[in-house]
Amino acid sequence: MSTFMAKPAEVQRKWYIVDAANRPLGRTAVKVADLLRGKGKPEFTPHVDCGDFVVVINAEKAILTGKKLQEKFYRRHTGYIGGLKEVKYQTLMATRPELAMELAVKGMVPDTTIGRKALTRLHIYKGEKYAQVAQKPEKYEF
Repeated sequence: MSTFMAKPAEVQRKWYIVDAANRPLGRTAVKVADLLRGKGKPEFTPHVDCGDFVVVINAEKAILTGKKLQEKFYRRHTGYIGGLKEVKYQTLMATRPELAMELAVKGMVPDTTIGRKALTRLHIYKGEKYAQVAQKPEKYEF
């Protein structure tokens, strides 16, 4: 018996909608990253992009457990001397919750061309409304 290898032209992509309301940010990001990679599919092949499209709604209602809101920082560097920029997650979740979710998912997807391509299929929204209604995404249950 030979091992099944998926071919990029034969991959069937579905649309899923994930509701992040009242769920931990990291646990939601794990499920979203698995859907983007296609890890739950029986035809998953590591070197082929088998993932689905994912729409995340209610990103501002995702919760951070423990003291992460007060103690965790989002850090980036401008590239100049002394250019470290820090933003507390409390501020980040209040102003740009989509970025917080995107960063969490990005950290769980591989740093390869497959991972970068998978992130293009991710759509994150702050509230209930989303633009991909025509694709008829099905609700993903945890």
